Amino acid sequence: MILILAELFKLLVKMSKSILIADAGSTKTEWCLLTDRKTKSVYTLGISPYFLNQEQITELLNKDLAPKLKKYQISEVYFYGTGCLNPANNKIVKNAIRSVFPEASKISVTNDVEGAAIGLCGRSKGIACILGTGSSSCYFDGRRIKKNSPGLGYALGDEGSGAYLGKKVLQYYLYNTFDDELRARFDATYATNATEILENVYKKPLPNRYLASFTRFLAENRGHYMIENIIEDGLNDFFFTHLCKYNEAWKYPINFVGGVAYGFRDVIKELCNAYNFELGRILQKPMKGLIEFHREN
Repeated sequence: MILILAELFKLLVKMSKSILIADAGSTKTEWCLLTDRKTKSVYTLGISPYFLNQEQITELLNKDLAPKLKKYQISEVYFYGTGCLNPANNKIVKNAIRSVFPEASKISVTNDVEGAAIGLCGRSKGIACILGTGSSSCYFDGRRIKKNSPGLGYALGDEGSGAYLGKKVLQYYLYNTFDDELRARFDATYATNATEILENVYKKPLPNRYLASFTRFLAENRGHYMIENIIEDGLNDFFFTHLCKYNEAWKYPINFVGGVAYGFRDVIKELCNAYNFELGRILQKPMKGLIEFHREN
């Protein structure tokens, strides 16, 4: 009887409606499975169609995600990811998801900016900003994105992002701008050299993640005037280059999400005061808001 009940329970779980939500950045992807009974989270590497092709994304999902969800029948997938505003990239991600979850009746793939806007603003008007490995922003009218400041990636843009701030750290180190104290701390922390740094940036894959990894040096050395200058200047570049382009920035709250935004939230608060912006929410990740939104719908 116990075995029969156990098998019946497994069948009921598989038959119940399961919605899978993904918040995908370049470095990490958070997956959340919603069922009638519970919420289950799974983490995988970042999924960016600018760095991974369809076959590589499919392989990643089959290896790191699907085995952890095999007892569930996935009915809908909502993927919010970096680089997915581009139609070609969108198709790459959607095809990869469909190949792994062919039973899903609906697969929605859209960009991470929309995911951040929903997670931060819900159904309210506001400016939504992402400051993680990369950066982006938009004006959200409570239903959809009405304006979006274009993202140019780590090579040409991504002001205020982890990659942008990490690049500043390496510039200070390689140009010998750091004083003796900071240079000694950097050498003790990373034990690297100019040749290795340049090889990682120009020859090895995923240079944006490599650059962003150096934001840890900023977080660990707060208080030094050079460190504070890098953080403030890098974040101010985001405010000046992007937020000041929105007329709505002075009408509605400015909301932030991402590791950089959350880690340096004190600087963001100071900059909002300086620009006379109303500061909204600062979250490390948008998943909580996305869960609330999809449960309501």
